[in-house]
Amino acid sequence: MSTDVLDKGQLGNETEELRKKREAVLAASPPASTFKLRAQMLKQGRSTDLVSSTDNMRVHIKVYASGGENGLHNHTDEDHFHLVLEGSARFFGPRGEEVECNKYEGIMLPAGAFYRFYATSDEPLVLLRVGAKAPPTADCERINIYGDPIPTDSAENGRVEVIPVEGKFWGAAE
Repeated sequence: MSTDVLDKGQLGNETEELRKKREAVLAASPPASTFKLRAQMLKQGRSTDLVSSTDNMRVHIKVYASGGENGLHNHTDEDHFHLVLEGSARFFGPRGEEVECNKYEGIMLPAGAFYRFYATSDEPLVLLRVGAKAPPTADCERINIYGDPIPTDSAENGRVEVIPVEGKFWGAAE
């Protein structure tokens, strides 16, 4: 389909030179991508599924049967937020802060902000997590309160075996 039909932003008195310039700019632009939020529900453990990403941003859907990210940590090179889509969670900061987030509530965490959280609902916790690149605050991506790396899959971070609820999903249809 011609960009003349699609583009409602062109100038009414567009010259042939401007038309070629417009078409070149549009041809060089990256395409959009679409995604669906869908996650396997869990009896035990937690899952993190990458939904969509660019060079600067990542979107994840996360499910926690119980527990949470129990090691106080920060992400040194990423601003991110958690938005509760199902269930509820309590977030903790390094100075005794506590915030309860219910469905459609969330928390914004700038790069370098320490936090931990756990699910407070009877049903599994489903989170939308969106992160964007930020200037690093340390030499590695994720650190504990001593400045040491803390792997996401570590026992220190509350990792347990994942047991799915067969055939039960949250979100969009396949």
